Amino acid sequence: MTTDEKVLAEFYNIITESKQDKYDQIAADRTKYLTVVMESISKEHNSSAVLRTCDCFGIQDLHTIEKGQKIHEPMRDIALGAGNWVDLHTYDTGENPTVDCLQELKSKGYKIVATTPHTDIDISDIAVDQPIALVFGTEKTGISKEVEEMADELVKIPMYGFTESFNISVSAAIALNILRNKLEHSDEDWKLPHNEQVKLKIEWCTRIIRDGGKVEDEIRRRIESM
Repeated sequence: MTTDEKVLAEFYNIITESKQDKYDQIAADRTKYLTVVMESISKEHNSSAVLRTCDCFGIQDLHTIEKGQKIHEPMRDIALGAGNWVDLHTYDTGENPTVDCLQELKSKGYKIVATTPHTDIDISDIAVDQPIALVFGTEKTGISKEVEEMADELVKIPMYGFTESFNISVSAAIALNILRNKLEHSDEDWKLPHNEQVKLKIEWCTRIIRDGGKVEDEIRRRIESM
């Protein structure tokens, strides 16, 4: 067993068997191959709803870009605890947080796919042959000029009514459903590898146990001294 596997085994002696089964089941379906970026979302209930949607579709990382505005804490009644399970990455410093975020994602091999009604490309036509960072813009004006210029592809979510756009949480749910289904039917290796699943389950354990970080440190010291 690796050290991390031994640490997880110790945590599994602490948490309930039902929690263990749930962690094993959910971690096996988790992905970082597909990630979500929210740019300057002004309404807390929207950002919290997207967080919940990411968890429901097995998306492990959610990136939030905050330009000169307060960072939103997830609203408990909307997020329903999703903040415990999804990793939040916030960009709110520097001259241009949007550029910083997208450049970092590009450096990690992500294709930047931004959503906008002003394109002829349907999201269902997007190839999933490389990791995708799906970007959603602000509620009123959509994606910024920086996102539009840095995006590798601009896509729309099909609509058939008078209204030009869905609510962002609805857009995220539709888009993630389409892309997750494409991944499920692809030959890509898009789920978390075993070692990352183990690390993730350790992190989840620390989040539900009082002083979880200290507990982990103690477990690691004990293992290292053996």
